[in-house]
Amino acid sequence: MNDPQHTTREGDHPRTAQEVADDVVARVLARAGTALQAGGTVHSTYDGDQLDLEERSSLRRVAGLSTELEDVTEVEYRRLRLERVVLVGLWGSGTAQEAEVSLRELAALAETAGSQVLDGLLQHRRTPDPGTYLGSGKAAELASVVAAAGADTVVVDGELAPSQRRALEDIVRVKVIDRTALILDIFAQHAKSREGKAQVELAQLEYLLPRLRGWGESMSRQAGGQVGGAGAGMGSRGPGETKIELDRRRIRNRMAKLRREIAAMQPARQTKRASRRRHAIPSVAIAGYTNAGKSSLLNRLTNAGVLVENALFATLDPTVRRAETADGRVYTLADTVGFVRALPHQLVEAFRSTLEEVADADLILHVVDASHPDPEGQIAAVRHVFADIPGAMDVPEIVVLNKADLAAPEAVARLRSREVHSVVVSAHTGEGIAELQELIADQLPRPGVSVEVLIPYDRGDLVSRVHEHGDIDSEEHTPDGTVLRARVDAGLAAELQAAAVRRA
Repeated sequence: MNDPQHTTREGDHPRTAQEVADDVVARVLARAGTALQAGGTVHSTYDGDQLDLEERSSLRRVAGLSTELEDVTEVEYRRLRLERVVLVGLWGSGTAQEAEVSLRELAALAETAGSQVLDGLLQHRRTPDPGTYLGSGKAAELASVVAAAGADTVVVDGELAPSQRRALEDIVRVKVIDRTALILDIFAQHAKSREGKAQVELAQLEYLLPRLRGWGESMSRQAGGQVGGAGAGMGSRGPGETKIELDRRRIRNRMAKLRREIAAMQPARQTKRASRRRHAIPSVAIAGYTNAGKSSLLNRLTNAGVLVENALFATLDPTVRRAETADGRVYTLADTVGFVRALPHQLVEAFRSTLEEVADADLILHVVDASHPDPEGQIAAVRHVFADIPGAMDVPEIVVLNKADLAAPEAVARLRSREVHSVVVSAHTGEGIAELQELIADQLPRPGVSVEVLIPYDRGDLVSRVHEHGDIDSEEHTPDGTVLRARVDAGLAAELQAAAVRRA
């Protein structure tokens, strides 16, 4: 083991992997749910009234609701109540610090979903057990931890195969969910728009389909012969499908309907993008890891007043706002859904139309939480998702190192040396915002057609559009109209030439 966590003072006994794992769990539990317990949400004057925050808070899970499920169908699964949970993680080939960062993020996810983290278990194991994920001995230990803590849910920091989840549930005797199901649950709570809700439901159903499970005789819908000797014979036979098969068919039908609905919504988004392109309005997409401060940055740059919450996946529905460079050029800023390590592929597929905002942008502001223990890991996770979006890797990128007021100077210096095209800011205090705005203005595409035209005074709308979307070299008012020397896009240049007064 080269893990620095195993080093001890001279004369001390070397610490075992299990002792290191227990220490990691203790530290995570001491500050569990960093997204919700790190001093709460701090707003600036740029965040507006935050009217959505009260509504969001009112939807928090209510403690004491029953979590007993007699029949796990698609309806009941979407309404899982995550209340009192035990976290489970595997520490494989990486370091103990990496395992701690991952388990801490799982705690934050669990508390964002509205649950209470009671205990945790971290196992040092190179690969998951194919049967129970943890192995029979550790699974039995987990069962005793769950019973002692009075938990009703186990949350596993990984993706469980359907057979692993069933085997683990049979041992611990409470509901077992994995990281993917937890993220899907948070998305289901936070989605507000019609498109967002449809995308989340589609992702949930794709996840659920291979994981439907029968619970005793209640799932049987087949009968034949002399049923149970009860005298029921002909006429008592079922439709030939078990309830699981019926559920699967209903889920597939629902998924097909949702795909049609999402496809029908896509033209509206494309029309808006086409309108912006037609008017040559450059677009900037704000992307990055969840809870990196993307919405706070949008509010700081545009006074948009969108919801800001110190929680994971606070923003799901993309927000597009108008902004201006220092020299008066108009552009749009789009706030997108946050990414996370091992983002469920169901969500990437379901949110593909939303993520296209990133690929269609002229510039990406990649926001990074510079105060996080592993910002490099977050950057890598975001770029991994970019690689799944056709065209996203070709868009110019500015790495915005946010939360500079909380970050350690050595961490900021390390990140700046790794990311050449970066800027250090604090969306909360305003540090570095002016430098970021200059970078945005410098990176935005500039109009490419030079014109020198005399525009009559009754076409002031064209002059206004040149001011808004072009670069003006000079402007002169004459008795016949306004003489403009400017650089504009090809479409506006054609309109200017058509409306121009021929000069003697």
